[in-house]
Amino acid sequence: MAYEFIKVDREGPITIITLNRPDVMNALHSPAHFELGEAFDAFGADPDQWVAIVTGAGDRAFSAGNDLKHQAGGGKMGSPPSGFAGLTSRFDLKKPVIAAVNGVAMGGGFEIALACDLIIASENAVFALPEPKVGLAALAGGLHRLPRQIGLKRAMGMILTARRVSAKEGEALGFVNEVVAPGELMDAARRWAKLICECSPMSIRASKQAVMQGLDEPSLEAAIKGQIRYEAVSALFKSEDFVEGPLAFSQKRAPQWKGR
Repeated sequence: MAYEFIKVDREGPITIITLNRPDVMNALHSPAHFELGEAFDAFGADPDQWVAIVTGAGDRAFSAGNDLKHQAGGGKMGSPPSGFAGLTSRFDLKKPVIAAVNGVAMGGGFEIALACDLIIASENAVFALPEPKVGLAALAGGLHRLPRQIGLKRAMGMILTARRVSAKEGEALGFVNEVVAPGELMDAARRWAKLICECSPMSIRASKQAVMQGLDEPSLEAAIKGQIRYEAVSALFKSEDFVEGPLAFSQKRAPQWKGR
């Protein structure tokens, strides 16, 4: 599919989605949200695509968030049911998504990164939820994901001050997995993606669903007992990969994953 505001590339089982509005620091407006919704729909539905990487065009910004100038100028507003960037309210995506943050990740841009499973950041990346400074609030998931990912007090220290956090501090706080030099960012993101692809896609999906849904259970016991009901766990037990993994191990060879 041809897109106007994003780019989608496929490298084997890896889908790379690039926010492509560098002239506005990859800030997103309604048409971009809907394009991203379609791209993530396609990624989720394609059995041959196992991992996605999201990044921004140019070297200044991952995403500056909501396109406030578009909004102030009376431009069309709105996003698909899957949320900001077609991702922040997408709770049924079992495949892993990596954010490769190449610069500014402000407001909705930070919320996109927080909605991903891993964050790999360039040394020049900057993160913030600055919405209170313009009379808004980070209601696309940032106010809820950040406390869950780094703890209440650390999150409130960012949320209530709207302060900017460097990539290194983000790593120390725990929401960034790795910090690399700007020229190494996409190589690092691909390295993480390829490590994931060495594992069974069925196992990865089952693991992600068990973790994410288990966090919503009231107790550890409920999380452990409840995971057998999860769709991706059931699919793992019925998959070709469930047979291939132990067989490859016993035959001392690399497994040939099918992802089904």
